[in-house]
Amino acid sequence: MPLVSARTRLVTVSALTAFGAFASLGTATAATPALNGSWGPFTRCPVDSATMLGADGLDRTPQCVVSYSTSGSIKLGNTTVVTANSNLQMGVVQNSDGTSTVVAPASGAIIADSATVPGGLLGLMCPSNIPGITTICKQLSDAKLNKITATLESVGTPSDFDQIAGVVTDQTIVKIPVRIHLENPFLGSHCYIGTKENPIVLQPKNRTYPEFGVERFNGDGSPNEEGDMSRLNLLGSTQYDTTFAVPGASGCGLGLFGLIDAAVNLKTGLPSAAGRNSLTLNNTQTYLGGLYAPGTMAPDAGAQLARNWHSAVK
Repeated sequence: MPLVSARTRLVTVSALTAFGAFASLGTATAATPALNGSWGPFTRCPVDSATMLGADGLDRTPQCVVSYSTSGSIKLGNTTVVTANSNLQMGVVQNSDGTSTVVAPASGAIIADSATVPGGLLGLMCPSNIPGITTICKQLSDAKLNKITATLESVGTPSDFDQIAGVVTDQTIVKIPVRIHLENPFLGSHCYIGTKENPIVLQPKNRTYPEFGVERFNGDGSPNEEGDMSRLNLLGSTQYDTTFAVPGASGCGLGLFGLIDAAVNLKTGLPSAAGRNSLTLNNTQTYLGGLYAPGTMAPDAGAQLARNWHSAVK
């Protein structure tokens, strides 16, 4: 008997496509294991977490999810940044009451290429009539001093996951708390838009629907039309959000008593209320993998999923 109904599988994967839509600023890809065959995309699935291992396959069904996008844009206040490659991975436990529990990898759910802020520091805070900032602005003819990179970081586990919203348009699928790390020699190492205590909370929605496909494979990732594993593929959807608020920048500058924070916020229009910010991600690609018939593995479905994942590591 299948893991879940075709409709439920479609709902789950479509909803989780949205996660990748908001991973497009970020750190360089960390070292991850290579996995065989159909396990290939799931390099950071937290199969060894207590929550995943404890899923019995009846009341709680464990699955791995990866979602990524290669292009899009995010507007924060007055600043728009073109986004690049992203990769978001997590475990999801589907509960028998219709809810889902999301599990992030220990290193965080989101890994993606850093994005360059248009105009650099000149565009972000110059010209300025704030004392001390004008002196910095005069030094920014040096391209290395002017360049700013933006890194999106997870600051908590996604919440309020709604499966049904994943197969319709214009309904919030999940809430994802993040912050953006701005890096430049003048900004210091603790310059952020959003914090762990006051994050940017992205609330993705479907604008278009993905193409749906299913494949079966063995526990080690090798193809098998009657294998113990299944992978759902949702490809090509567009994701968006215009509802998130953006806090002001904080922690910026090398001991200038908040002057750079003030300059950045003034020039970029931060903090920025909900409705003034937006994000669009193009051609998102999502894969969800799990046991094809988890009930037959009860009460050890989570442990079996972990064994299968480890058997696929090259």
